[in-house]
Amino acid sequence: MMTVSDPTLPQRIRSFIRRQGRLTPGQQLALDNHWATYCLDPKNDYDFAQVFGRDAPLFVEIGFGNGDSLAKMAAANPHKDYIGIEVHTPGVGHLLILLHEQGINNVRIYSHDAIEILEQKITDNSLSGVHLFFPDPWHKKKHHKRRIVRASFVDLLVKKLKPAGYFHAATDWENYAEAMLAVLSEGNVLKNTSPTQDYCPCPEYRPLTKFEQRGIRLGHGVWDLIFSKA
Repeated sequence: MMTVSDPTLPQRIRSFIRRQGRLTPGQQLALDNHWATYCLDPKNDYDFAQVFGRDAPLFVEIGFGNGDSLAKMAAANPHKDYIGIEVHTPGVGHLLILLHEQGINNVRIYSHDAIEILEQKITDNSLSGVHLFFPDPWHKKKHHKRRIVRASFVDLLVKKLKPAGYFHAATDWENYAEAMLAVLSEGNVLKNTSPTQDYCPCPEYRPLTKFEQRGIRLGHGVWDLIFSKA
């Protein structure tokens, strides 16, 4: 069953603005020296079992920021493979530093539009999980059309997830959490794993970021949503 599209939303999701940002010398060095080891070319097609040298559960993280959480998650789960997608070059450079320094081999990176990668480079029914941690909430109402979680995105998730695969989103914007909950719950395409059919406690596999820990100390809320494919 497909979800119902909102005709008021643009047909293509453009949930980010490319900002070059300032590269540190270490990030530039990592980009120069380790890009070929960890980064994938969006123009190429890959057999990810060959890329990682094994057949293991495969997870995608959309918008990994500076990569701290992704590196921690991959290091804690060496039996799983991860594809991180991030358009901002400094974040890619920072993650490359972490992967090289810690000898983490179960992560590969696309520096490209996540929707295009999911649509064109990820095989249907192949992902054990998709993570979306603290995406840009586009909090102004006029910018809500840029939010990535919408009906067409849910349809894409359903295509790419394995049976019993899951989608996990986390946000510190309550309004966005409520909007994501409504979209993900529509049509029962994905099943909410929360016993109360709303939000889940933060699972052990999702590392807390420094920003998130500071927010929690200040009393800010964080909402985790985990939906699985039947």
